[in-house]
Amino acid sequence: LGFLTRHIGAEPDLATLAGLRAADLRAWLAWEAGKGIGAATRSRHLSALRSFFRFLARRHGVSNPQVALLATPRTHKPLPRALSAPEARAVAEEIGEVSDLPATQARDTALFSLLYGSGLRIAEALALDVADAPLPGSDAMLRVTGKGARQRIVPVLPVVREAIAGWLRLHPSPARDAPLFVGEKGGRLNPGVAQRTLRDFRRQHGLPEHATPHALRHSFATHLLAGGADLRSIQDLLGHASLSTTQRYTQVDTRALLEVWHRTHPRG
Repeated sequence: LGFLTRHIGAEPDLATLAGLRAADLRAWLAWEAGKGIGAATRSRHLSALRSFFRFLARRHGVSNPQVALLATPRTHKPLPRALSAPEARAVAEEIGEVSDLPATQARDTALFSLLYGSGLRIAEALALDVADAPLPGSDAMLRVTGKGARQRIVPVLPVVREAIAGWLRLHPSPARDAPLFVGEKGGRLNPGVAQRTLRDFRRQHGLPEHATPHALRHSFATHLLAGGADLRSIQDLLGHASLSTTQRYTQVDTRALLEVWHRTHPRG
């Protein structure tokens, strides 16, 4: 209403609201965009406007079909934020330093090695049971149930299998149907505990704030792409239903390449 007062030169009344053109409403969205308001916020504002006009139609008989002609501002998912290879390796290899308890150290090392080594979501890793554990000398593949109950097979590196075997030697209840990663009370580990552990580690080691369990999954994909892996293989390893989701990593790789070019070219 404040924008319309400036836009039409007077405070709008019901007749003015009923006579607004789509161009007037688009001008309002453009004005918000010019102020730096993001697409997601503008989408919420547009939703509120539509609710307001439904209220006007219900309570005051004011109808304006032009509101339905407005397209919702398109929002863009932020690019995945990966860690550098040395940062991701430090998490996987040194995360046990956060705790003084040998069992917790072994558990955290196994968990975060698996997240970075196989690109699992934190929920997928914590849903595993002891029977699922890939161990040295066994099949190097792990069956994972992801979003939408879709199953996929992911390889597990020898160093990760060694870390899991080290944890199982200290596991409080290594029955086959027991959770692979357990908390202090013996139940399935809460993802919040894993997130807090990594938060403590990143503060101790000066890692960036986006160093989270999910950033290890992003790092897995980004480093595979940088190493020459094709998108279709990365899609299968991550369990993405759509290749377009995996393609976001090409933008990350391109941005990193441009940053190197700007930093190293003599005229950059």
